[in-house]
Amino acid sequence: MKTYVATKNSDKLRELRELFAGSELEVEAYPLYIEVEETASDYAANALLKARGLKAQLGVIALETAVIADDSGIEVDALDGRPGVFSARYGGDIAWPARLTMLLSELDSVPDERRGARFVCTMALFQPDGTIVQSHGEVPGFVARQPVGENGFGYDPIFYYPPLKKTFGEISAQEKNRLSHRYRACQSMLTALRST
Repeated sequence: MKTYVATKNSDKLRELRELFAGSELEVEAYPLYIEVEETASDYAANALLKARGLKAQLGVIALETAVIADDSGIEVDALDGRPGVFSARYGGDIAWPARLTMLLSELDSVPDERRGARFVCTMALFQPDGTIVQSHGEVPGFVARQPVGENGFGYDPIFYYPPLKKTFGEISAQEKNRLSHRYRACQSMLTALRST
């Protein structure tokens, strides 16, 4: 089933294509996609906002097809779950290195044992018949003291994953795609689709 993704993030698009490869979802980008404002207070509602936005944009050109969107973020225990749904906008309109520096500075005096965090991802899929399927995935870890690794994107270089003793910035795309929050949300989505 051809499925358009509500994102302009090329890294996320690449990741979703890899995660859904070989499944019933054939992931495509819509080049004219206009991002919608993420005004909801939780991941699920933001994913729905994005999916509905893309569905409406495709409707203008009379393209009735499946659309999928996700909302994801990092939740830090010592910050009472912040930045959470505001992860991509944390610190305002600044570059990612500055965003990471800002988050690390907030945690500067926090001891290692209190730097627990989790990556969270919620997805919303609108099928051509209008049916909505949602899924969720998360993975626990810790916030590292400094960015390590050049792989991944976003908060990956500061998200330390204890089972591998590495940050997500140090592991390969193949490793990440077998354990990440987005992988878990994708697997949950596919399971839900196969049971309907």
